[in-house]
Amino acid sequence: MQLCQEFKLTLLALLSVAFLLCGPNVSSGDTLSKLNSSEVDFWAFIRKFQREYEDSEEFERRYFYFQNATKRHVSLNSFSSELQSAQYGINQFSDLSQEEFRDVYLRAVFHRAPPFSGLTAPKLPAKLDWRDKAVVAPVQDQGACGSCWAFSVVGAIQSVRAIGGSQLVQLSVQQLIDCSFQNAGCSGGSPSSALRWLEQTRLKLATQSEYPYQAATGICRFFSPSHGVVAVRNFTAHDFSGQEEAMMAELLQRGPLVAVVDAVSWQDYLGGIIQHHCSSHYSNHAVLVVGYDTTGNIPYWIVQNSWGTTWGNQGYVYIKMGGNICGIADSVAAVFL
Repeated sequence: MQLCQEFKLTLLALLSVAFLLCGPNVSSGDTLSKLNSSEVDFWAFIRKFQREYEDSEEFERRYFYFQNATKRHVSLNSFSSELQSAQYGINQFSDLSQEEFRDVYLRAVFHRAPPFSGLTAPKLPAKLDWRDKAVVAPVQDQGACGSCWAFSVVGAIQSVRAIGGSQLVQLSVQQLIDCSFQNAGCSGGSPSSALRWLEQTRLKLATQSEYPYQAATGICRFFSPSHGVVAVRNFTAHDFSGQEEAMMAELLQRGPLVAVVDAVSWQDYLGGIIQHHCSSHYSNHAVLVVGYDTTGNIPYWIVQNSWGTTWGNQGYVYIKMGGNICGIADSVAAVFL
């Protein structure tokens, strides 16, 4: 059955691409040359990411988006002049249009936070990575569900709990998706609204194993008030733009931080340190800031994403410190348990 499916898709691929590329004035040599580059790359993509398209119409549409992606990569990589610079190329999102990518994966709601007005940061270590303390859970994959807001919040809660001396336990993202009525589940949500709801209800999050992730919005499962692992006592949310050194101190003192960023260009991200191609004006995606590194030529934030380990730097993205790149400092929340 599998061989039959592969043969069918291979034939469909070749016929569809031939239809797309061949014209009355195109020689067989020209067609073969194109098939040996763009089409072969697309077929490799299909095999790597186990895509199955329903018909030739969908194949042609996905192939068109794939071609557009490869053109974007040339433009995006033209800014990468240093060895550590971000690289852009083919990943699991390369057969999506930019509109589809935004509609599915960039569903965080941005709430403006007040400017940070705390004390001047003390002398800080040159490098901090909370993963080294074994208090950061593995990278998760939200799938085709706009639940980044829930993953970032739960990630911060379970890390802060572990920093306090408890064993690191993965908590239920699905519980927050289903029960935080102020948000819209897989259709999007605000980390600040989720934290405010957790603070007000004093809901104790269950473990991931007893309330597993479904990548879909479900009916809230209610437990007794005493059931669960931990509740949120309080949280803060601040704008650290122009004050990223203070944000470094906040990360050191409070543990991993929730940030809402502009991730439009992340559709094509492969790895390295992002220095361009994202704005501080259109925040749309929630992530977890787990560290920073100022020891190299380009200081950067270490950020855990929720798109699986095949994306970026094994599920992480590095963002240049200073200049509020991608709006990394616009809305940053710290959790208190």
